[in-house]
Amino acid sequence: MRFLSAFGKAAQAALIAAATVFGIQAASTPATAQEKVTIQIDGAAVPYYLPMYVADHYGYFKEEGLEVEFLYANAADILNNIAAGNVQFGFPNGDAVISARANGLPVKVVHSTYQRGIGAVLFKQASGIKTPADLAGKKVAVTSYGSPNYIQLQVMMSQAGKSVDDANVEIVGTGAILDALKSDQVDAIVFSMLRYYALKAEGVDVGMIPSDDYLPSHGNVLVTSEDYLAANPKVVKGFIAALDKALKHIVDGDVAKEVSMVIDTYTPTFAPQKDIVTEIINEVFVKTLWQSDDTKANGFGYGNIASWQKTIDVAKEYEAIPDSFDAADLVVEKPSDF
Repeated sequence: MRFLSAFGKAAQAALIAAATVFGIQAASTPATAQEKVTIQIDGAAVPYYLPMYVADHYGYFKEEGLEVEFLYANAADILNNIAAGNVQFGFPNGDAVISARANGLPVKVVHSTYQRGIGAVLFKQASGIKTPADLAGKKVAVTSYGSPNYIQLQVMMSQAGKSVDDANVEIVGTGAILDALKSDQVDAIVFSMLRYYALKAEGVDVGMIPSDDYLPSHGNVLVTSEDYLAANPKVVKGFIAALDKALKHIVDGDVAKEVSMVIDTYTPTFAPQKDIVTEIINEVFVKTLWQSDDTKANGFGYGNIASWQKTIDVAKEYEAIPDSFDAADLVVEKPSDF
C-alpha cells in the first residue's frame, strides 16, 4: 500500500509537471484566465480614446474578467468585422453605424459613449459668419457630398431658411481642408470641431458653429453584433462596466495626469500636443461629449432613442441611407438594463 501511495504521489507530481510544461493547469489549481476580446477602434491610436486606455491601464477591464486587444480600422471595416464575428467590439462613429444597420448589418449600439457628434462649421472671424444663414454666398468646403458633414450643412442651411445651393460648396480632401481655410481659399469648412482648438493654437482667429445644435448625432459609440450580445451578455456588461469606471475616473479626476499617462504609454507621437489635447478633453469631451443631461439622469452611455431616431430619419430624407428604421432596433437605451 505504501508503494502504491508513493507511486500515486509520484504519478500526480509527474502529471502536474507535464501540465506545466505544456501550459495546462491541473484541476487542483483552477485557472483564472481572462476572457480575451478584441475592440476595433475608428482611425488610429489617438489620446482622444482616453477612456479605453484608462480602462486598460488601471485594470478596469481585468477587474471585469477581460483581456482586451486594441485594433484600428476605418468605420466601414469595423462594422463589417463586427457583423462577421471577426472582432467582438467596435468603436466607430454613429453615422457609420446607422448606415451599416440600414444596409442590413446586424450591429447593435450598446453604449452611446459620445452623446453628441463632433461636426462643426469652422470659419475665420473676419469672414463675418455668425449663423448658418451667413454661409449664403460664401465658399464652404466639405470633404465629399456623401459625408455626414454635408448632410449637416444641408440641415443647418434649411433651418436658417436657406438652401445648400445658396452657398458655394467645394469639395476639398481631408488632408487639405484646414489649409484651405487658413489660406482663405474658402470662407468656411464643415469638419471636426476638434480642429477649432488646433487652429486657435496656431494663432488663427477662428469661430465655430456646432452641427449638433441643428441636427443631433453621435460620435464614437460602442457596438457589438446582435449574435454576440445574445450569446455573451455578461462579457458585454463587463466591458461597459469597465468603460464607465474609466469615464468616471477621468471626469472626477485629473485630466492632465491621465492625458500624460496615455500619451506616454499608448500614443507617444502626441507628446508635442499634450497641452492642446488636455484642453480639448476638458472643454469638449468632459463637458459635452461624454456627459449630457441624459447621462446625469441615467448614467454614461445612455442612448436617447428619440435623438437617434431623428438622425436616422434625416439620413433617409437626404438619401444617405436607403430606408429609415426603428432606432430602438439599433440602440440599447440604458446599457445597464439589457
